[in-house]
Amino acid sequence: MTQMRKPKISITYCTGCNWLLRAGWMAQELLQTFTEDLAEVSLIPGYGGVYEIRLDGDLIWERKRDGGFPEPKEIKRRIRDVIEPDRDLGHIDKHSEAKP
Repeated sequence: MTQMRKPKISITYCTGCNWLLRAGWMAQELLQTFTEDLAEVSLIPGYGGVYEIRLDGDLIWERKRDGGFPEPKEIKRRIRDVIEPDRDLGHIDKHSEAKP
């Protein structure tokens, strides 16, 4: 990564809907993929059916707006496209290229 400041990811999840495990799983996926390229991945408890993923405060996924829960590969692509557009995500990119 060429930036000096590392980006921060936040995942806000609904506590009433019991989406902590889903949010934690997504955080783990992001930390494993972007290992040392992220400053942090934080989990923020919320309510009212909220599930949002933000990159440096900018909304990149919202459950109600974007139609449900994201696949990790979609979130990884969106993050990559912002922080390091030339980065190869390996098998994630290979599968998306094969689609018609």
